[in-house]
Amino acid sequence: MRDYFYISDLDPYENACFTLIMAKEHSYGATLKNNVTENEAVAFLLSQDYRFRVPMKDERKIILQTLNLPSSFSRAFDLVLFPASYEGNMDEDSLKDAILIELKTTRKYLPNNPDGFFFGATENEFQLARMLGVRYRFCFVSLHAESLSYALLTLEEVEGKIKTKRIQYQINL
Repeated sequence: MRDYFYISDLDPYENACFTLIMAKEHSYGATLKNNVTENEAVAFLLSQDYRFRVPMKDERKIILQTLNLPSSFSRAFDLVLFPASYEGNMDEDSLKDAILIELKTTRKYLPNNPDGFFFGATENEFQLARMLGVRYRFCFVSLHAESLSYALLTLEEVEGKIKTKRIQYQINL
C-alpha cells in the first residue's frame, strides 16, 4: 500500500474536498481558486510525465533531512521529479538524483510558455533554488486549452527571462 497519493487518483468529489481542505490549511492566504488551479496543474503534469510525484507531509520531512535543509523550506517546493517513474518510499537513495519542483500556474494563453508568464515567488523559493542549483526547477504550467503546456526552468534560466521584478510584502496583523 502506498503512503502517498496522486491528486489524479481522487474522483471529482474527493478532489473538490481535497481542494477545500488545502484551502483551509493554507493560512497564508492562498485562495480556493488558486488551489483549484494548482490541483489542475498537478493533475495535468502527472498525466504527462509519471516521473512527477506529490510529496506527502512526512515525505517532505524526509526530503529536507536527506538534503540537509531546514524545515523552513518545507513549503518551497510542490513536487519531486525523479529520473524515472518511481512509486517506492522516498529515502536517501531514491532522492539522490531527484529534482524539487516549484509549481507556477496560469490559465492565460501562452503559445510560447513560459514567455508572458506573470507569477509570484517567495524569497524562500529563490533561496532554495540558489542552494540546490539544477536540482530545483520552476515549473510553469499554462492550463489554457489552446496552450496547455509546461516548462521546467532552473533559477538561472528564469533570471535570464525576467523582464521586471518587484518586491511585495505580505503582512499578517
